[in-house]
Amino acid sequence: MNLNKEQKAAVAGWIQEGMNLSDVQKRIQSEFGVLLTYMDVRFLVDDLELELSDEPPAHFAKQKSSEINAKPDASAAKANPAAGTPVGADEAELVDEGPSGGSGSVTVSLDKIAVPGALVSGSVTFSDGISATWQLDQMGRLALNASQPGYKPSQQDVMQFQVELQRLVEERGGF
Repeated sequence: MNLNKEQKAAVAGWIQEGMNLSDVQKRIQSEFGVLLTYMDVRFLVDDLELELSDEPPAHFAKQKSSEINAKPDASAAKANPAAGTPVGADEAELVDEGPSGGSGSVTVSLDKIAVPGALVSGSVTFSDGISATWQLDQMGRLALNASQPGYKPSQQDVMQFQVELQRLVEERGGF
């Protein structure tokens, strides 16, 4: 990361104010002129040993909690075949039993042949049913392209995705 001590202190202040990773990423670019990926910002926050706020962003405050936590039903998944796993992909599922006793899962698949410019690529379906394609480049940068514009997976889903991705890559023999 190309941030000096003062810039890192500013990032720490933003996180303590309750700013989410995406907003921090945008602010780093606008105020410091440094372009970091979402994962770079996540690693920076981890390196600085900062805790993210559990409160939802202000734009979610107007939604009912039942709308935020709603899980899509199986008929919605059948109606959208594009959200499924690519044909011929290796697939694994990670299931996490949340504190409420409900079940959420993140499904990650690896493409047999990575997209051009990527070491590895594939798709992911997060616990809320939103699917995305992803790729990891030679610099270790992760790109995530969700089927829903502006989508941001939960912190728990991101952690599950990282763990499952690492497991799948190691199973395949690494890079």
